[in-house]
Amino acid sequence: MNIGQASKLSGISSKMIRYYEQIGLLDTAKRSASGYRIYSEQDLKTLSFIKHARDLGFSSEQMKELLGLWKNADRQSAEVKQLTLKHIETLKQKITQLQEMANWLQSSADHCSGDEQADCVILKDIELGK
Repeated sequence: MNIGQASKLSGISSKMIRYYEQIGLLDTAKRSASGYRIYSEQDLKTLSFIKHARDLGFSSEQMKELLGLWKNADRQSAEVKQLTLKHIETLKQKITQLQEMANWLQSSADHCSGDEQADCVILKDIELGK
């Protein structure tokens, strides 16, 4: 199948498929006689894996590790678990940071009159980093 079909079936844009090839997440596609990329069913499975890993917030480097483990029948699940637990910690830190940001913004919004006046406490707080 060509890149357009692979894109449609995988839910990943053609541009991202090319990028994943470029950075080594996806094996370089075979080429047709006219030079078009040709993708296999295995490539689609790999794209699906990449999409799910990306949706879970894994970085490109983490996805490379996960793909290597996924393709290795001799892998040890301990490696996968270790990578996953590390990612969970990163996600928890991001959740904390996002909650702090939301609280900060909520506090500024609570002090904003929200009327026709030009003076805005939200902009002042952002300027001052309060």
